[in-house]
Amino acid sequence: MNSIVIFLGIVAVALAQEVPVAIVRQAQDISPDGTYSYSYETENGIRASEEGHPGPVNEEGAPAVVAQGQFEYTAPDGTPISVSYTANENGFQPQGSHLPVAPPVPAQIARAIDYILSKQH
Repeated sequence: MNSIVIFLGIVAVALAQEVPVAIVRQAQDISPDGTYSYSYETENGIRASEEGHPGPVNEEGAPAVVAQGQFEYTAPDGTPISVSYTANENGFQPQGSHLPVAPPVPAQIARAIDYILSKQH
């Protein structure tokens, strides 16, 4: 009896995760010069948008893509998540109130770093 209940529970979870979610709004534009933009919104509140263009050439000779965008969704615990970002030759740089922030560098360490850097020529 217990194995039947466990099996039915697993089946219920699997079926619940495969509910299709409709896209209620979508737009995209790709230009011959390499610029692009896209955005979409789903019926369950997910929203995303991005625009970008070719950037500086990297060490391998290929142009980096410079992009900025944002996305929003609701976490399973009900917390609204909103992230804005920039992505370029320096990597992916997200910003959001839910993301952890490093503590400030202690003054003594900052002075030591400044001293070390001033001695390098």
